[in-house]
Amino acid sequence: MTDPTPASATHQQIDTSVPHSARIWNHWLGGKDNHPVDAQAGDAYAAVFPGIVTIARSSRAFLRRTITYLVREAGIRQFLDVGAGLPTAENTHEVAQRLAPESRIVYVDNDPMVLAHARALLHSSPEGATDYIDADVTDPDRILASAAATLDPTRPTALILSNVLGHVADHDRARSLVGRLMSALPPGSHLCVNDGSLGSDPVFERAQEAYNDSGAVPYNLRTVEEITSFFDGLDLIDPGVVPVTRWRPEPGSPAPEIVAEHGGLARKP
Repeated sequence: MTDPTPASATHQQIDTSVPHSARIWNHWLGGKDNHPVDAQAGDAYAAVFPGIVTIARSSRAFLRRTITYLVREAGIRQFLDVGAGLPTAENTHEVAQRLAPESRIVYVDNDPMVLAHARALLHSSPEGATDYIDADVTDPDRILASAAATLDPTRPTALILSNVLGHVADHDRARSLVGRLMSALPPGSHLCVNDGSLGSDPVFERAQEAYNDSGAVPYNLRTVEEITSFFDGLDLIDPGVVPVTRWRPEPGSPAPEIVAEHGGLARKP
């Protein structure tokens, strides 16, 4: 993996006084890579809406199922995971390289704590590659230029945007960012998006409003129609944009609970 930031500089940049979404998400997933301010913000959110823990874990399971589909059925061997968050269990490269060791994965995030842990934990299989880009979803040109050092721009790539577009307040801008990233990828590439959704659970929406007022970087919920619009011009894979628990649940699993988190997967024609 490349290391764009010296360890000492990264350490100095970590702000432990303000909750950060990647570290709060890690807390909800049962991880230890977070600070008291993150745990406090996460616990306050869960006190209002306990279902957030289910959403966090359902989102991770959705990621695992979509990557499995991409490797086994779509033949994808390159992944660009933007807004990757802190490493936990079943990271993108672990799922992909378990099925196809030659897979190549580039992670993108802009939290220095994520960067520090990524350098230490995200080890590739010998046959494949992993890399990490210290960048923000709002800088697609930098992401694409840096990713080209690891990913072959002529080969189909899966762009993963998991719970990251909500940090872009303006919906038209979010759509433009997705369009810019996908426009650089060749036909046969795929887009995977999942985000918290409006209209399913008013308690969830109130909890999110309180979170946004806490001093943390705001996360904006979107309607299902808005989430679906990120796939405009692409061919949606069945069953389309649905609650993440309803996207191709594993055979024999219990009837999935409906959660206020929608996602989908689509192919670039």
